[in-house]
Amino acid sequence: MTAVVENLVHLIKDESGSQVVEYGLIIAVISIALVVALGDATTGLVNSFSVLVNRIITCFTAGSTCT
Repeated sequence: MTAVVENLVHLIKDESGSQVVEYGLIIAVISIALVVALGDATTGLVNSFSVLVNRIITCFTAGSTCT
């Protein structure tokens, strides 16, 4: 039984996984900053992608003509 308690204490004191969490938080903050900074620049790209998707949907709709 003491081996189980010792392993549990060792597991609680182990900090090796904390680096992964820290890197994840750094990546999240950088990603949010990029989305905010490039938000206006990507608006045109999103609009043109929406137009492309709508054209493809129109082409696959029965009875419509592709343009």
